[in-house]
Amino acid sequence: MKKIFRKMYEKGDIYKGSYEGWYCTPDESFWTESQLVDGKCPDCGRPVVRASEEAYFFRMSKYADRLIDYINTHPEFIQPVSRKNEMMNNFLLPGLQDLCVSRTSFSWGIPVDFDPKHVVYVWLDALTNYITGIGYDCDGNSTEQFKKNWPADLHLIGKDIIRFHTIYWPIFLMSLDLPLPKQIFGHPWLLQGDGKMSKSRGNVLYADELVDFFGVDAVRYFVLHEMPFENDGVITWELMVERLNSDLANTLGNLVNRTISMSNKYFGGYVNATGVCEDVDEDLKRVVKETCGKCAKRMEDLRVADAITDIFTLFKRCNKYIDETMPWALAKDEEKKDRLSEVLYNLVESIAVGAELLEPFMPETAQRILDQIGAKKRGFDAMDTFGLYPSGSKVTEKPEILFARLDLKEVMEKVEKLHPPVENQTENAEENSAAEPAEKETEIELEPKEEITIDDFGRLQFAVGEVIACEAVKKSRKLLCSKVKIGSQVRQIVSGIKGSYSPEEMVGKKVMVLVNLKTAKLAGIESEGMILCAEDPDGNLSLMVPEKDLPAGSEIC
Repeated sequence: MKKIFRKMYEKGDIYKGSYEGWYCTPDESFWTESQLVDGKCPDCGRPVVRASEEAYFFRMSKYADRLIDYINTHPEFIQPVSRKNEMMNNFLLPGLQDLCVSRTSFSWGIPVDFDPKHVVYVWLDALTNYITGIGYDCDGNSTEQFKKNWPADLHLIGKDIIRFHTIYWPIFLMSLDLPLPKQIFGHPWLLQGDGKMSKSRGNVLYADELVDFFGVDAVRYFVLHEMPFENDGVITWELMVERLNSDLANTLGNLVNRTISMSNKYFGGYVNATGVCEDVDEDLKRVVKETCGKCAKRMEDLRVADAITDIFTLFKRCNKYIDETMPWALAKDEEKKDRLSEVLYNLVESIAVGAELLEPFMPETAQRILDQIGAKKRGFDAMDTFGLYPSGSKVTEKPEILFARLDLKEVMEKVEKLHPPVENQTENAEENSAAEPAEKETEIELEPKEEITIDDFGRLQFAVGEVIACEAVKKSRKLLCSKVKIGSQVRQIVSGIKGSYSPEEMVGKKVMVLVNLKTAKLAGIESEGMILCAEDPDGNLSLMVPEKDLPAGSEIC
C-alpha cells in the first residue's frame, strides 16, 4: 500500500490539501452539514465546531470522463443495469469530487512513508487489497498468481457498496495502469419481511437455527431461489416451511422416492432402456436436454434464482411425465412391460441430469440423489445428451427421504420456545395507569412558522410506508436506518429516533413518509425520504401512523 500511495502521488494523482467540515473533538471525526443531527455529531450527539484538517486527496475528476466512456462502451461492466444508471446519473455525470485518502487525527492505519503524520484512509487502502492480496507489486515484481488471476472475471458485492467498487476502484486501477475487473454485480438484499421481528411473535431469524430446522441445503435453496436478480428478497419462517414442503419435499423428494420405489417394485431395482418409445417421451427429453444450456445462460447473466427455477421446471416435467404415462397402469399389462421399463429409464435419466445440475446450489442433496439412483456424474459438457445412464444399473433398495414435510404450527411452537415471549410491558403499564388518576394533559404553545400557500403544500408528496427492516447506525446515539416499502419501491431512510424506538420495534410499523425529499447523507448513509414523528415537550418522539390499516404506498393528501 505504501508503494501504491507513493506511485499515485508521484504521478500527480494524489495531492496535499485540507479537509474542511464540522469537527467532533471527542470522536476526532469530521462531518458534513447534511450528516449532522440537530446540528450535532451523529455519533455521540455532542456539539461540533468548524475546523479543517490537512489531508491528501485523489484526483477523481482526472479519470471521470475515461470511466464514463468505459461504462458506455462496456454495457456488461455494471450489473444490473439499474445499478449502472444509478452510478452514472447520481455520481459520474453530475461531476466527481476529489476523494480524501489520508487522515492525521488518528494513528491507526498504514502510514504514508514520506509524510508519517498521515495514515492512508478508506477506500484506497481497502480496495487495493484485491490486488495486493494476490501478489501485485507496482514496481513490476508481481507474483505469478496475480498475473494469472487478474483481472477478475467478476466482483460480486452488496448493492450498498457498489459506488466504491464501480467508481473509486476502477479509477484507482486506471491510475495504476491495470485492467479493470470484467464485471461488477451489485446483488440485492434478503429482508425479513414478515412484519415486526419480535420474540413474542416467534419470527426471529438466526442462520444457525434455520440450518437446525431445515438443513444446510434447504437454507441454501431458499436464499438463492428467493433472491431475485435485481429486487430485494424476503425471508420468513412461514415462507421457509412453504418452500420446503412444496418444492423440496413434494416436487423433488417425492419424484425421487416414487421413481426408485416403482423401479424396485416392478423390476427389482434394475433400470433398463428397451427402446419402446412413444411421442410423449420426446417432450420430456427436450426439456432435459435444453435445461443445461438454459442454466448456463442464466449463470452467465448472474440470474441464479432463474437457473434454480429452470432445474425445478425439469423436475416438475418429470412429475407430469409420470401422470402422462401412468406406470401403475402399464404394470398391469404384461405386454407393456418393455414400455414400463423405458418409462422408468427415462425418469431415472432425467433425474440424474437434474441432480447434477443442482449440485452447485445443493451439493449434499445432489450427491444423495445420484447415490440412490446409482448414477455417476457425467460432466457439464455431456448434460445436454439424453441416454448416458448405463442401462442395467440398479437403484437403491430403500429410497431415503430427502426432505420430510414440516407442520408450520409445530415449527412456530418450537421457535417460540427458543425465543419465549417477554413480559408485555404495555399491558402492565395500562394496569398501573388505571389505578392512578390521570394527569392533566400538558398544554403546548406551538411556535408559528412562515405561512405557505396551497401550491407550496402541493409540492410535498406524502405516503404510507411499511418498515420491513431496521438497524441502528453504528457509533450513532440517535440514528436508525430503516428499509421502508412504499408501493413497489423499497427506500432507505435514516431517522434520529433511536432514543424513542428500537430497531425491533420499527419493523412492521406503518409510517407516514415524506417521499419527494431530496436524498441526503446522514452519518455517511444515504437517506431517501423522511419518516414523520411528533415530539413532546421532553423530546420524546412518536411516529405518525395511519388510523386504519392502509397498504404501503397509499398517498396521504
